[in-house]
Amino acid sequence: MKLYKHATLLLMLCLIIGLTGCANSKSSSNATGEPVSKSFYVFDTVVQVRVYDETVTEQNFEDIQGILDTIEIQMNRSNDKSELADVNRKAGVKPVAVSEDTFLVVSKALEYSERSEGRFDVAIGPLVSLWNIGHEGAKVPPIDKINEALKLTNYKNVKLDPDKRTVYLTVKGMELDLGSIAKGFAADKMVQYLQDKGFKSAIVDLGGNVFAMGRKPGDQLWTIGIQDPDESRGNPIGTIHVDNKTIVTSGVYERFFVENGKHYHHILDPQTGFPVENNINSVTILTDKSIDADGLSTTLFALGVEKGLEFVEQTNNADALFITTDKKIYASSGIRELLKISNDNYTLVTE
Repeated sequence: MKLYKHATLLLMLCLIIGLTGCANSKSSSNATGEPVSKSFYVFDTVVQVRVYDETVTEQNFEDIQGILDTIEIQMNRSNDKSELADVNRKAGVKPVAVSEDTFLVVSKALEYSERSEGRFDVAIGPLVSLWNIGHEGAKVPPIDKINEALKLTNYKNVKLDPDKRTVYLTVKGMELDLGSIAKGFAADKMVQYLQDKGFKSAIVDLGGNVFAMGRKPGDQLWTIGIQDPDESRGNPIGTIHVDNKTIVTSGVYERFFVENGKHYHHILDPQTGFPVENNINSVTILTDKSIDADGLSTTLFALGVEKGLEFVEQTNNADALFITTDKKIYASSGIRELLKISNDNYTLVTE
């Protein structure tokens, strides 16, 4: 199973007002201020980069492709040649030296595992493989197989050595899965590259993991639509206005299957071995770094509304918005001030 979320996330680039809509991407610009854009397909996800500067070159896009290719060969556990696959293969055998970037992402994932007391668990690989949600043939696994996978799902058995830059899984059969965080790291790397090259305004979108870099041309804020989880793509419940922020959403409809009339989504509970059930349809994160937004979106979904809001309020420069199955919106203080609801079917809970 690929380690990255699919392209059906809630936040859609089409809802960013002031862009050129959802037309096919191109690699040229003109004097009207339209972006120079390029699409890629990596991580089992459509990636789109739009740069609002006509000086951007094909070489810049080739460099970005190289960044994405490097991260995939480092952190895609489905690729037998990746660093992460090597770490998983040698579980219970020996520590594995990894690149600086892989060590950073594993460390960040472990940080969220510890902060959430295992509600987010970087060692969830066996469960992810067992359920295989998002791929053909997905079905509810036998309970004995789920219990076996649960025994291997324990972030406390992940040992890091910063001096040697090694990762060691102490129990044979364990597997790390960076699907809830590595795509955010990739977004940050692309944004850093564009900033280092002197570009001021861009949109980086990895299948709905959006980074609105800088401001729109004309020193304007970006307008981001929050997708209605009960409707088809392109139907927002409201909008927020931001600059130089990343917005990431986790939802029950990103990847799922239906068996005997029951909906099984891809966000798995490391405590039960089944998809999380807490009446949440989606969680949207607004923050400065996409790696944190990615980690927070899954963490807060698993924690639920009450504990999730407490968690994000204790996290610097981060805000969250929860949409529940009964069409209520719960938002942390920062995002509540930015949100303009346009769908009367939804109610913002202010207490």
